[in-house]
Amino acid sequence: MPAELILVTGSAGRVGQAVVKELIARGERVRGFDRVPTPGVADSHVGNLTDAEAVRRAAVGAHAVIHLAATPDDADFMSEILPNNIIGLHHVLEATRLAGAKRLVLASTGQVNWWQRERTEHAIRPDEPTTPRHWYAAAKVFAEGIGQGYAESHGLSVIAARLGWCPRPGQEKEVAALDWAKDLYLSPGDAGRFFHAAVRAPLTIRFAVVYATSKHLKLPRFDLGPTKELLGWEPQEKWPDGLPPEVL
Repeated sequence: MPAELILVTGSAGRVGQAVVKELIARGERVRGFDRVPTPGVADSHVGNLTDAEAVRRAAVGAHAVIHLAATPDDADFMSEILPNNIIGLHHVLEATRLAGAKRLVLASTGQVNWWQRERTEHAIRPDEPTTPRHWYAAAKVFAEGIGQGYAESHGLSVIAARLGWCPRPGQEKEVAALDWAKDLYLSPGDAGRFFHAAVRAPLTIRFAVVYATSKHLKLPRFDLGPTKELLGWEPQEKWPDGLPPEVL
């Protein structure tokens, strides 16, 4: 029998390329969806999150969906966050439901706990109240909430992944200059392994929120205990593992 299909949205991005590389290396059947062709993925759909039909076509036949595509940080709400991170999220959730997929992994962000991180030194737990930094993080809080709604209403198994900082090209020096950012670093290798663990975690998980960062250097900013317990995943790397030395 052919391997079960995994759709990765945002597959041509920084995290997306790490994820599809890991999935393919593990023998998974991968389909990419992004605004540009996905390197190394034969089944690569090109489209926009705001195009509901394009998203629906990409999801046909998927057993699992990893939703990474989004405006990746704070930006204008009306022109970018709303169409990409809210309306686009709607299209992905509906396409996942209509495709009959069993597992949905939603990329959230550690920025939903921004002010706790600013004011405390304990490892923040997934069950603590959210304190989003701005509209980008607020949209991720919304994504987590409606993700649970789809899990309960439609029988999906949904995992919301609050990711650390996997720097895009040009951001590496910014992370290097901030001690706290190194503790939130998520290496490409750890990101790929995390999402494979998330997509293959037991379907008995109805809904869960977990954190994903690489190993901390000074302080554990997020509690990775539930991640290990539910997904069997632990980070293997730390800052600056996985980054080419010339960018630092």
